[in-house]
Amino acid sequence: MEYETKPISFFSDNQSKWLPLLRIVLGIILILKGISFFKDSAKLETMMQTPGLHIINNNASAFAFFITYFNILGGLFIIAGLFTRWIAMLQIPILVGAIIFVNSEAGMNFSNPDLIISIVVLILLFVFVIKGSGPISADEFFRTYTNAGEKSGYTKKFFQ
Repeated sequence: MEYETKPISFFSDNQSKWLPLLRIVLGIILILKGISFFKDSAKLETMMQTPGLHIINNNASAFAFFITYFNILGGLFIIAGLFTRWIAMLQIPILVGAIIFVNSEAGMNFSNPDLIISIVVLILLFVFVIKGSGPISADEFFRTYTNAGEKSGYTKKFFQ
């Protein structure tokens, strides 16, 4: 069986060229925010303690722990493009909570840079829930090359 040898294109026709770059920037922002929460977890706990929400008040340290580590791990997964849709879906409630609870204390004005970053990150999370991880990602690698060695043509495609 003969194979056509075509150069492998990292960008398919239906995916934009800027998608992997946005995914990496989103992951870096999430990691940096997780590191800032890790450095000052007491500040995160006090921001989450709002009057009237006893569920969050009683468990603020547990929520702070999960938010911190989920931002760091979620950022790493998004940078790699691994389970991007699932991680983005799980990050959306965290960002909605950040916009509602954290930024409401500082005032919901658009001169607040944390509010603008939170809204941009939330929009990017929705983009990646809808579009997926893009052509240069671990998801695409595993989807394309899971049959390498089992079916003819996949191994040759892998080593080109």
